[in-house]
Amino acid sequence: MTATWAWLVLLLPLLGSLTIGLTFKAIPDRAAGLVGIAAIVAAFVCGILALIGLQGEPSESRHVASTLWEYASVGGFEIDLGIYVDPLSIFMVLVVTGVSSLIHIYSYSYMKSDQGYHRFFSYLNFFVFSMLVLVLAGNFIMLIVGWALVGFASYALISYWYRRNTATKAGMKAFVINVVGDIGLYLAAILIFKEVGAISYGEVFEKAPEVFQTNEWSIVAICLCLLVGAFAKSAQMPFHTWLADAMEGPTPVSSLIHAATMVTAGVYLIARCHPLFELAPTAADVAAFVGLVTLLIAGTIAIAVTDLKRIIAYSTMSQIGYMFVGVGIGAYSAGMFHLMTHAFFKALLFMAAGSVISAMANMQDIDKMKGFKRAMPFTAAMLIIGALALSGFPGTSGWFSKDEIIDFAHFRGGMYDWMWVGMLIGAFMTAIYSFRIIFRILPGPACKEAEYLEQHGHVIHGEPRNPATGEAEDTEVGYPGEEHHIAEQAGGMKFAMGVLGALALVGGLVQIPGVTEVITRFLEPTFEHSVFSHMHPSNSEAWTGLIEGAVISIAGIATAWLLYIKRPDLPARFRQTFKAVHTLCVNKWYGDEIVDFLIVNPVKALGRFANRVFERFVVDGATAGVAGLTRSAGAAVRDLQSGMLRGYAALMLFGILAIVVYFLIRSA
Repeated sequence: MTATWAWLVLLLPLLGSLTIGLTFKAIPDRAAGLVGIAAIVAAFVCGILALIGLQGEPSESRHVASTLWEYASVGGFEIDLGIYVDPLSIFMVLVVTGVSSLIHIYSYSYMKSDQGYHRFFSYLNFFVFSMLVLVLAGNFIMLIVGWALVGFASYALISYWYRRNTATKAGMKAFVINVVGDIGLYLAAILIFKEVGAISYGEVFEKAPEVFQTNEWSIVAICLCLLVGAFAKSAQMPFHTWLADAMEGPTPVSSLIHAATMVTAGVYLIARCHPLFELAPTAADVAAFVGLVTLLIAGTIAIAVTDLKRIIAYSTMSQIGYMFVGVGIGAYSAGMFHLMTHAFFKALLFMAAGSVISAMANMQDIDKMKGFKRAMPFTAAMLIIGALALSGFPGTSGWFSKDEIIDFAHFRGGMYDWMWVGMLIGAFMTAIYSFRIIFRILPGPACKEAEYLEQHGHVIHGEPRNPATGEAEDTEVGYPGEEHHIAEQAGGMKFAMGVLGALALVGGLVQIPGVTEVITRFLEPTFEHSVFSHMHPSNSEAWTGLIEGAVISIAGIATAWLLYIKRPDLPARFRQTFKAVHTLCVNKWYGDEIVDFLIVNPVKALGRFANRVFERFVVDGATAGVAGLTRSAGAAVRDLQSGMLRGYAALMLFGILAIVVYFLIRSA
């Protein structure tokens, strides 16, 4: 039954997407939203039933491979439509469907005035389906299918407001960068089949130790190719530039992409393929190093930029960096634990941010927000909870999960001590930019939007403008609806945020060192053969690390209070004193410019060369030459067809003579 429930997990979101998409003229908007919610909630329930079935099996048997049908079989190469159900895949299923259910409920109210309501929920369901294909895939071909579908679905959602040029460009940028990353995954699959002769997870992971030597060039090449795909999908350096621009999509899309689906795919990929990465420790170290660099750089950008959604987006890059460090150094359970807690508080932060942005009539600059504590008390409380969890405040979910990764790096020692120091610095910056949001938005004299909301009980409906460009826009299909919604006035939004707020506060209690450790025990059957399965800090070392994390978190919050409450003049003075550094951070370390210089501009130049030189002189020249030759040959043949019998007799005689001469020469 476990496999049956897992197949239903896949089927339900797809049915929901198709139902909404094909009946958009037949059912009302609100009904479409209910269908979308029901499909994902039902998938979550099926995931729980699959979990129960899996837990009923002995530890050594908690993995089920199920094939629906054999798609192709050529020369021993079999492509199956199959899934693989084990603790890791079920863990991801529950995170994806659980958080996605709450995002769908939030969207039911948040998007209700949008003209493309049906389309939105159809896309949202399809996106969840695509992610579930990725995490439940039983072989590398199915993984590639899910990987590609997630990229396509992300393009559709990021470009959802398609009449905004900024949205369509952001969607295309995300799609192209992810396609570049996909090439790495394709190459990895090809190399795996070439070297191992199999594509199913079970066969590949079983045969790999017999086929490869540790750090042999072929296994290192395979893992590096896997990392290219992982870095692109999870927005890690140098493929990170698409993620901030993805904020052009509606707030629920940002929440879904950042919390539980797309950007976590790379982390899942490394955890799933850990038997390969343990045979290529060099590649695993590359994953950890890139994660460390990303979390530090993203942290500096988040401190400098002023767009609310982009600050949260760069925090996602940073937190995903922690996860990459975790799975790269062998702390698989810790990495997945942080993936789960991050889904809770990051979805919450985006939802709370969406409520504030709605109150600001879609304006997203935190320097223009003030005094929302009284006007939006519930949203303010949720925003504070999300910021506390993100900053790793003691007792919150982020405190337990983030510090478990940091402790493991310190436990491994050697070069990993440098990663430990880097992650502590990253944690300090995280606390600063988390509470920069809080201290900018909530306290102080109310801005006009907060004051209007407090006095009149509803938000300002100003002229709709593109938050990225400031340009006025209409509210027809392809643009946001003119009615704005806040959690205080929408029960669905409040419910979703309330559940996530509770999980962000207490979700970490499932993994208290030496006490609960539910996540470690649950995932143990997946990682029991890992070389790191019995490596972990002692309880005393873990609690020492938690105390260190608590001190750093409180110090970061205190620093933010000093900068933005006690001495609000200091940030301006710092910007003036360290102008070059601030410019570097505000311009995102010139990541877009570097990518344009190294990739985009050369590709454009190559395209211009191909158009102006190769196509004109080679393609067009060859085509014209062949056409001319054909015309000449046709004219010659046409002249021979005179209709005169004596001419045909002469040609026949000439042919016979030629044949006779040929045979005479051959016989000589």
